Amino acid sequence: MGASLPTLFRRPAILWSVLAAALAAAVVTVLLVVPGTDDGPADGNGDYLDASLPVDERVDDLLSRMTIEEKVGQMTQVTVGAIDPYPTDVAEYGIGSLLNGGSEALFSTAEEWAAMIDGHQAQALDTRLGIPLMYGIDAVHGNTAIPGAVVFPHNIGLGAAHDPGLAGRAAAVTAAETRAAGIHWTFAPCVCVARDSRWGRTYESYGEDPGLAFEYAGPVVQGYQGEDLAANTSVLATAKHYVGDGGTAYGSSTTEDYLLDQGVTTLTEDELRSIHLAPFQAAVDAGVGSVMASFSSTDIGGGPVKAHADEYLITEVLKGELGFDGFVVSDWQAVDQLSDDYNEAVRTAINAGVDMVMVPFEYKAFIAALLAEVESGGVSVERIDDAVSRILAQKFALGLFEHPDADTAGAADIGSDAHREVAREAAAASQTLLRNDGDLLPLTGQESIYVAGSGADSIGRQTGGWTASWQGSLNPPTEGTTILAGIQQVAPDAAVTFSEDASAPVEGADVGIVVVAEDPYAEGVGDAGAGDHDMAVSEADAAAIATVCGAVECVVIVVSGRPVEIEPHLGATGAGSGVDALVAAWLPGSEGAGVADPLFGATPYNGRLPVTWPHQTDDEPLNVGDPGYDPLFAFGFGLQTA
Repeated sequence: MGASLPTLFRRPAILWSVLAAALAAAVVTVLLVVPGTDDGPADGNGDYLDASLPVDERVDDLLSRMTIEEKVGQMTQVTVGAIDPYPTDVAEYGIGSLLNGGSEALFSTAEEWAAMIDGHQAQALDTRLGIPLMYGIDAVHGNTAIPGAVVFPHNIGLGAAHDPGLAGRAAAVTAAETRAAGIHWTFAPCVCVARDSRWGRTYESYGEDPGLAFEYAGPVVQGYQGEDLAANTSVLATAKHYVGDGGTAYGSSTTEDYLLDQGVTTLTEDELRSIHLAPFQAAVDAGVGSVMASFSSTDIGGGPVKAHADEYLITEVLKGELGFDGFVVSDWQAVDQLSDDYNEAVRTAINAGVDMVMVPFEYKAFIAALLAEVESGGVSVERIDDAVSRILAQKFALGLFEHPDADTAGAADIGSDAHREVAREAAAASQTLLRNDGDLLPLTGQESIYVAGSGADSIGRQTGGWTASWQGSLNPPTEGTTILAGIQQVAPDAAVTFSEDASAPVEGADVGIVVVAEDPYAEGVGDAGAGDHDMAVSEADAAAIATVCGAVECVVIVVSGRPVEIEPHLGATGAGSGVDALVAAWLPGSEGAGVADPLFGATPYNGRLPVTWPHQTDDEPLNVGDPGYDPLFAFGFGLQTA
């Protein structure tokens, strides 16, 4: 860019008149190329601070006062781990948003979270215009970044409950427990439609039928955002991942042959609209404030196009046809995948309609690249202004200009009995009874019960991925009630013997309960065939089924984020001959008593399969309506009890 002003002032005086004239000409040129740069009062004065004015007027006023650097800063989202060593960079670069990555440091209390975020907020406020930042997190089934927070069933279980209103109440609790920690924004709900259960994100979907996602999107968005987005119980919601990520074909990923995640969804445009796009319309109609683009690609004819580069689907369809007036945020470092030339990648994403980029690390490089693209004309100022206007509108709606610091008044309610009761209700409603020979269930609660299996006494397995960390953990710092403890709580008169591997003698038990489970996983890593994760029952759990169900009447409870290959382990029925009752518990969250409630008749079994349950993994993809449809248990199946 040439010499800095201090260097110029040290030039010989004889040159100064020439240099000053050149500098003045350069400034005029910049102002012509980049209009709207600080033509109003500085230091945070202006109509945009008047809360009585309509949001659009406040946005227009603030935008007119911003330099191009300030605008690009608002379009930048940085992971907190990258900014923490350099806290003043929030102010220096005008960073618009921070996020918590899936495996970054956690805090034990809401107050600790709030103090950290307020520290960064102070940097944002200590700028010329004092534009507050937004902080985002993956509170996808509860704010699991706080150990005492309630953890709800993952979406697959909520879909099995067939109760969008209940899911909305769960979202409202999550919102309150998230905002109380000073966090403004959740990257939820996922309104993807899972068409292949080998996908490691199946549990993030409400099911294989677009009707389910369509029904849930509105109530869940409203649950997160509430009646007033500025309230201390509301958070900005994110409909994700736009669009078609649940339809990727096995082996279409550019990362590994066996992966579905980040792969290609190939179908007609009519199919894309009817299956994958419809839930986003419901989310938009509910007023969702942000939409996250998908890592995946879509091929509706003419070859695959990365979602982050798809101007047709983002700008024309989402923002145009669907009428979305919030902002589009990229997924984690996804823009980098668009080109080996970073400037080209940035230009492509922004011109496609991405408004905020989850960088998440190299924010200086991103800012420099976007500024260079604006200067060269690769990205227009009009596109920048559109993006920034959308972002600022949500910040005004969140009330951040009036109340930028965290309000922790609701911190005392985090993990409260009332909140846990909603999670327990959701867990109970999601329980799906697939076999009940001889009406074994519900149990009376007076039996001598033998409990086995890896999922019986494991908070980590019943909460699954995206719990305190990205991939989840067998030992997350999450408080809750295991399924075993729930059995003991709901049936205090039962004589319960627990032996995870079924090594203790079974003799003398009236009934056995074997809780089989998947280990936690998330996207990519959880795709069937990726590493240690598949859809098979583990050898240890299979042995427990054989031992317990070979001795007494037994119930098998499956804790999983998708169907598993259970048919080889079912056997005949009757005492000592096989599995008499089979329950899909999904990933029920922190309240294991909800699994026990219908087991003992405290609530009925009413869950219905939100996805088709195949005979074997190789049957996938298998969806209701497919030619030759022949599942083990059909979509929508579920036995009821009184």
